[in-house]
Amino acid sequence: MNHLHSVDYVVFLVYFITVSTYGLWIYYRKKSKSADAKDFFLAEGSLTWWAIGASLIASNISAEHFIGMSGSGFALGLAISTYEWMAAATLVIVAVFFIPVYLKNKIYTMPQFLSQRYNDTVSTIMAVFWLLVYVFVNLTSILYLGALAINSISGIDFGWCIAGLAFFSVIVTLGGMKVIGYTDVIQVGVLLLGGLVTTYLALNMVSAHDGGGENIWRGFQILREKAPSHFHMIFNNTHPYYKDLPGLSVLIGGMWINNLNYWGCNQYIIQRALGADLKTARSGILFAAFLKLLVPVIAVIPGIAAFVLYQQGMFQTEMVDAAGVVKPDHAYPTLMNLLPAGLKGLAFAALTAAVVASLAGKANSIATIFSMDIYKKFFNKKISERNLVISGRVTVIVAMVLAALVAPLLRSLDQAYQFIQEYVGFISPGVLAIFLMGFFWKRATSTAALAAASLTIPLSTILKFLPVWTAGSFPDYPFLDRMTIVFVFLILLMIILSLLDRKSKDQPRVIQIDTSMFRSSPGFVVGSVLIMGILAALYIGFW
Repeated sequence: MNHLHSVDYVVFLVYFITVSTYGLWIYYRKKSKSADAKDFFLAEGSLTWWAIGASLIASNISAEHFIGMSGSGFALGLAISTYEWMAAATLVIVAVFFIPVYLKNKIYTMPQFLSQRYNDTVSTIMAVFWLLVYVFVNLTSILYLGALAINSISGIDFGWCIAGLAFFSVIVTLGGMKVIGYTDVIQVGVLLLGGLVTTYLALNMVSAHDGGGENIWRGFQILREKAPSHFHMIFNNTHPYYKDLPGLSVLIGGMWINNLNYWGCNQYIIQRALGADLKTARSGILFAAFLKLLVPVIAVIPGIAAFVLYQQGMFQTEMVDAAGVVKPDHAYPTLMNLLPAGLKGLAFAALTAAVVASLAGKANSIATIFSMDIYKKFFNKKISERNLVISGRVTVIVAMVLAALVAPLLRSLDQAYQFIQEYVGFISPGVLAIFLMGFFWKRATSTAALAAASLTIPLSTILKFLPVWTAGSFPDYPFLDRMTIVFVFLILLMIILSLLDRKSKDQPRVIQIDTSMFRSSPGFVVGSVLIMGILAALYIGFW
C-alpha cells in the first residue's frame, strides 16, 4: 500500500532531526569569524578525508540511482553498473592526475581554471553551459525522481513532494559547504543502510517466491538462473540495449569521457576536495572509490529482482502505467512499498537523504559558479565577502525554485537515468578536451579552446538527429560513441588550431605542473591496486 505507518514517520522524524541538529552544530561550531566566501563555498581546510569521501558519494548518489539506475537494472540488467564501477577507476585517475593540478594552482572553480589557462570568454561560455545543465537537467531530474519515489511510497501529493525536497535541500545548502560535507556523512550512512535493507528484502522475496524460503544468497542465485541476460556487462551489437551501452565502448571509449568529465572537471563533484591539502583530498577520493563499488548492490540488484518477480507474475499493475506501458522506473518504489513498518521509514529516510544531499551539493556548486564567475566578474567586481555569500544563498533559492517548476515536465520519461547521461554528454566531450589540453599541453590556445567550447553542443546535436533528418541514411550512433567521436574531433581541432598559431610555441606556462605532483603514497597505491583488482574480477566474472 502507498502509505507510511506511524512508526515510519517516527523513523523519518528521527533522521530529519538528527541531520538538522548536526548541521546546526557544525555550522556554529566551525563558523568562520568573518563571512569568508571561500569558507562558505569550499569549507577551506575544514573537511576530513572521510567527510570528503562521504560527501562525494552522498552528493553523487541520488534518486537517479535509487530510482533511475534501478529502473535501468530492470530493463538492462547488471551492465548499467558500469557507470559506477568505471567511476571507481576514474576516481583513482582523478586523484593522481587532476587534483594535484587544481591544488598546486589554487583553483577554486572550474571556470576560474578556464579563465586562468585560456581567457574570460572561454570561462564564461562554459560557466553558462554548466549553470544551464546543473539547473535544467541535474536539479530537475533529481527533484522529479525523488518526488516520484516519495509519492509512490507515501501517497503524499507529487507537487508537495517536490516542494518539501526543495525546501529541505535549501535549508541544508544555506549553511555552506562545511554543513553539506559533514551532514553528508550521516546521509551516506543512512542511504547505504536503507539501500541494503531494500536489497535484502528483494533477494529474500525472490527466494521465497521460488519456494526456497527467505535466503538472500539463494535469491541471488535465482536471479542469475531466471534472468541470465541481465548479468552481462558487455553487450554485442545485436543486443536490444546496445545503443545505451555499446559493448567495448564502455571500457575504452565514451564511458571514460563521461566519467573523467564528471569526476574531474565538474564543479559539483570536485568542489569537495578543492579546500583540502593533497593527502587529505586523495584519501577522500580513494574512500569514495571504494564506496562506489557498493552502489550497484543497493541500486541495480533490486531492479533485477523486480524484473524477475514481474516475469513470474508479480507487480503486474504496479509496473504498468494507464496506457499499458511497462515503466522500469517504478521498480524501486514498488519494492519499497513491500517493506514492513519501520523499515519502510528507514528506506524512505535513505531515499530522502540521497535526494537532499545531491540537491544540496548541486545547488552549492551553482551558487559558487554564478557568484564567483558571473556575478563578481561582470556585475560587482568590488563585492565584499559577506555580500558574495549572500549572492550565493540567493542563487541557491532561485535555482531550486526554477528546478521545482520544471521538474513535473519530466513525467513522460521511462528511464530517467539514461536521459541524464545522454544530455549531460552533449557538453562532456568539449569540457574534457579543453581541460586535458589545458593541463598537459602548453601550446593549446584560447582560440582552440573557444572553438571546442562552441562546437561541443552543435556537433553532439548533429550526430544525434542526423539519422532522423536524413531518414536513416546516416548511422545512428549510441550516445557514448557519439561522445567519443565528438571528443576525438575536438582534440584534433584544438591541436590543428594551436599549431597554426605561431605565437602558441612562445606561450608562457600558466598552469604549473611538475612530475613530483603525481607521486602517490604507498597506502594510496595499495588502495588503488586493490580497487583495480576488484574491478578486473567483476568484469571477468560478469563479462
